[in-house]
Amino acid sequence: MTDGAPTGPDLTHVRRMWADDRASRGLGMQALTIEPDHAVVSMAVTEAMVNGHDIAHGGFIFTLADSTFALVCNSGGRLTVAAGADITFVTSARLGDVLVAEGRTRAAYGRSGLTDVTVTRESDGAVVAEFRGRSRSLRG
Repeated sequence: MTDGAPTGPDLTHVRRMWADDRASRGLGMQALTIEPDHAVVSMAVTEAMVNGHDIAHGGFIFTLADSTFALVCNSGGRLTVAAGADITFVTSARLGDVLVAEGRTRAAYGRSGLTDVTVTRESDGAVVAEFRGRSRSLRG
């Protein structure tokens, strides 16, 4: 270390993973923060994401949380995949709402980890969903 900058995990792997993530990009997601054990991703609810109740389809909210989860659990530099996830929907989102997902590592042990992601509505900070992901780092 020659410039006094803090050291930590190399985020090259996770940044490359995000750049290659065509699914997240296709839904208009933007990674606002990528750092060790923490990520923030935003997504606007588009007309294609609204269901028959005229609210955001839960699958799109789950996908936003899952993409954030992927950034968090891969931020340690090891190739990590989902082993499972649960989501609780708290309130609805509507066409035009911007959703913000913030994820943090809750626990990591060996090759396993837990990541919590909170999805909020940008306009008023209302919690839209709470997501818990379980991850597993691959060997190698």
